[in-house]
Amino acid sequence: MRPRAPHEAADLGVRLCQTHAREVYGCYLAVAIPWALFSLSLFEVSPWLSIFVMWWAKPWLDRTVLFVLARAAFGQSTALGDLWREQREVWWGRLLVTWTWCRLSPWRSFTQPVYQLEGHSVFQLRRRIAQLRRRRTGSAFMMTSAFAFAESGVAAGLLSLVFWFGTPGQGFDIKSFMDGEAHVAVQFYATTAYVLAVLFVEPFYVAAGFGMYLNRRAELEAWDIEQEFRRAFAS
Repeated sequence: MRPRAPHEAADLGVRLCQTHAREVYGCYLAVAIPWALFSLSLFEVSPWLSIFVMWWAKPWLDRTVLFVLARAAFGQSTALGDLWREQREVWWGRLLVTWTWCRLSPWRSFTQPVYQLEGHSVFQLRRRIAQLRRRRTGSAFMMTSAFAFAESGVAAGLLSLVFWFGTPGQGFDIKSFMDGEAHVAVQFYATTAYVLAVLFVEPFYVAAGFGMYLNRRAELEAWDIEQEFRRAFAS
């Protein structure tokens, strides 16, 4: 570890995700695909409900990605069996905070390791997160915004295939789609495009925040990261 600019630290996290993509996506998709199918099953109730359910579950799904990345950062491989054995901590730890406060946080991937990996009490969390965010809130917010645009771009790119490969004269216009007048099949495709974009982009967002988190801890504490993480996963 060495001091890095926030954007460089985020890039380091993305590279970590790329390097361990097989493990990250293997574990992440095992959890995210069933949830994605559940969200798509709500399409008949409302197309926007499907999108909302997928969007709201992001912080909970991110916990699986963070678990794999935290181990990968120091050479520990992760299989589905490892994830299953640690499911109580990964999936069910701090459940209320994950589904409420973390969902509304504009820098959640930067601060989520504090909730998931550091093991602080409720009374210590606020002070710890305030310390971590000091002079880094703007960078974390910009990183979140960048990945939000990336996710939107991937979804828009998938949706554009309707125009590129659709039958001439059988397309639809944006106004009718936004007004809810588009063909049901097209609405379902748009919802599916968003879900697929989340499945692809979200691990990189978590990794970027994790990289910024590691960098911030090194700045604050000259932290012996490997020693701390080995202790965290000793159980």
